[in-house]
Amino acid sequence: MYTKSARFYDAIYSFKNYEMETAILHTLIQQRKKSDGATLLDVACGTGRHLSYLRKHYAIEGLDLNPEFLAIARQRCPNVIFHQGDMTDFDLGRVFDAITCLFSAIGYVGAVKQLEQAVATMARHLKPGGVIIVEPWLKPEQYMPGHLAARFVDEPDLKIARLSISQLRDRVSVMDMHHLIATPEGIEYFVERHELTLFDHDEYLAAFRAAGLEVSYDPDGLTGRGLYVGVRPM
Repeated sequence: MYTKSARFYDAIYSFKNYEMETAILHTLIQQRKKSDGATLLDVACGTGRHLSYLRKHYAIEGLDLNPEFLAIARQRCPNVIFHQGDMTDFDLGRVFDAITCLFSAIGYVGAVKQLEQAVATMARHLKPGGVIIVEPWLKPEQYMPGHLAARFVDEPDLKIARLSISQLRDRVSVMDMHHLIATPEGIEYFVERHELTLFDHDEYLAAFRAAGLEVSYDPDGLTGRGLYVGVRPM
C-alpha cells in the first residue's frame, strides 16, 4: 500500500494534528506504563510524523513495511533507528517500554489470525509493565459501503485530488483511491487499492488477552476511532 503515493503522503494528510495526537499519546503512556524506562517503538511508523514529536519524550525507533516511507522517516528523524519489517512477524531482539501502532494501520494485517499474530509480536517486544497502544480501523457497524471520499491539496507547486468509493467484500473494506497529481514536472494519474479488515471490538480484546496483556478501550482516542491500550503485567 502507498507504493505510488508515498512521496505525497504528508501533503495528503497534512490536516492531521500530529503534535496534538502525540501529546494525548504521551499522557496516556505515562498514565498506564508501569516500567521505569522511556524507550518507544512505533510500528507502521509511516513517514515518522508521530515520532518526530515523540522523540522529545522517548528514545524512539520505528518499523514499517514500506521502504519509501522509511526513507522519508530517516530524513525527518536523523540518527533514529528504523527497521523494515512486517508487523505480524518482526524480531528486533530487544524490548521497549511503549509500543504504538497508529492511524488504523492494524487494519492492513488481514484476517483475525494475523491480528492475533501482530498483537502477540508487539507484546513479545514489550517490557514487563510496558504499554501497547493500537488505533483500530473502523468496526463493521461503522463502515459505510458506497461512501464517497475526497482529499484535495492546493499548494503553489503541488495540486492533488484523491477520490474513492468505499466498497465491501466479506469483512474487508476495499477502497480504490484515484490520484490526480500536478507538479511543475507535469500531471500524473494512478490508482492504489487499500484493503483493511473490519475487526470487531471483541476480536481486538481477544487478541490483546491472548497475548497476555491487560487491555482497556478508549472510545474516543486520537481521531474518533478509539484506542486499545494493553499493559504487560509486571
